[in-house]
Amino acid sequence: MALDPNYEDFQRLSLRFAGTLGASDPFGAARAAVDFGHRYSQKRDSLPQTDEDRAFHLVARATELIDYQLPFAAEASAAQMIAEARKLLGEALDLDPECHDARRMLAAAESPTPNDYHRFLVGGADEVLESCGRRQDAITGDDELAGVARVLAMRPYLRWMAASCASSLICGRYRLALREGQDALAVEPDDPADVSLTLALTYAKLEDEEGLRALCATADERRGPAWYALARMALAFKREDRDAAREQVAKLLALYPNAGTTLARQDDLPDGVFARLAIDPGTEDELILATSEATVLLQEGCDSHGRGTLGWWVAGLPEVAQARARELAADPSLGEEQK
Repeated sequence: MALDPNYEDFQRLSLRFAGTLGASDPFGAARAAVDFGHRYSQKRDSLPQTDEDRAFHLVARATELIDYQLPFAAEASAAQMIAEARKLLGEALDLDPECHDARRMLAAAESPTPNDYHRFLVGGADEVLESCGRRQDAITGDDELAGVARVLAMRPYLRWMAASCASSLICGRYRLALREGQDALAVEPDDPADVSLTLALTYAKLEDEEGLRALCATADERRGPAWYALARMALAFKREDRDAAREQVAKLLALYPNAGTTLARQDDLPDGVFARLAIDPGTEDELILATSEATVLLQEGCDSHGRGTLGWWVAGLPEVAQARARELAADPSLGEEQK
């Protein structure tokens, strides 16, 4: 369940539109819904909206460029795409100086190192919480629409904490990552940002099997089973239980298409800047994303070839090699180098 900026943009404007409607008969409500859908897709500027809404729409457009087009863009068009995304984010901040998604995304692009970005996120968290809380408190009413509006008001803080949790894991601040993940879950316990996936990797990094068991007791493992399997695999490997580790490898090979190739290659995938990339569950891309995020585990004890002890072990397993051979026979393009 990734946080989709386009859907959130739709939610924001639909709430604003619903607020303009008075009590009406069901047929009137149906006509209004059709009218909204038409105007949203073709005449968005005709809908009631605030500068905050307009700013978020620019963030959604920038996200499409940065997270979903740039990783696959030709080198000749990449610079122009980056410049356009930065322009959109700058315009978003002009419209709404408290557009924290835009602030965070610009900082991700402009921070010289991962540690600089990490310090930015940690240092700004309290300000973002105060800002989002103030906007949430300004929402009146106790109906369902007001409830949704309050949830959306806190989403920038949720994304901020999810990004900070992931950044803390990358930068080796594992205990801080746990605290930040718990803070994010306190905002929305159903975990739409899938912070639990980052926490699973963090518990494995800390060799905290009890912590991972407690997390899995409350998390929905159907959302992102690869992350949990990779975490359990790493823990089993660290305690020298190769049979248990291979059970998790077997699970990955059974769950995901082209898993042998993914586990052998262990390619890096650019992180989503707005939020974790929205990828269809159960797909090859989901395992690629999980394996990329699990680099902190796979590359422990990294050698000159950039692969750690666990990474080498997984890639060298006979069952992984056999699966990859079958996959290459079915699709030779899987043997091409990552671009």
